[in-house]
Amino acid sequence: MTKPPKIPISVLVVIHTADLQVLLIERAGHPGFWQSVTGSLDAVDEPLAGTATRELFEETGIVVDGQRIALRDWHLSNVYEIYPIWRHRYATGVTHNTEHVFSVEVPRDIPIMLSPREHTAHVWLPHLAAADKCFSASNAEAILQLPRILGR
Repeated sequence: MTKPPKIPISVLVVIHTADLQVLLIERAGHPGFWQSVTGSLDAVDEPLAGTATRELFEETGIVVDGQRIALRDWHLSNVYEIYPIWRHRYATGVTHNTEHVFSVEVPRDIPIMLSPREHTAHVWLPHLAAADKCFSASNAEAILQLPRILGR
């Protein structure tokens, strides 16, 4: 059974603490590719917040409960060219993805449970250092915007 092509609509979830420490995770199979949580819609009618909540749990084990852990929709999207190494996952001819940005504030001591099939390591960094470490320009830019979005 072949996997259906990925939908070129995704979410980016910046995970941070109150003092702007940002969690980055390293992609399995791509050492040095550090990022925030990302993922594509599973179905064209899947709500963006549902995708963000699902990906956050699948990639880190963090559960959005709407109270202590609440998802913030930035109402911001980025359109970018899909890296050539990942284009085979999409339908033929698809070259661009629309990424919707979210964030979630968590306690610093929250347990992180990575999906070993997707990520191999995690690190907490001050937001400026985290932005520098990201391989994705849109991810780095979102992290740099974090203080403004949070009004800090």
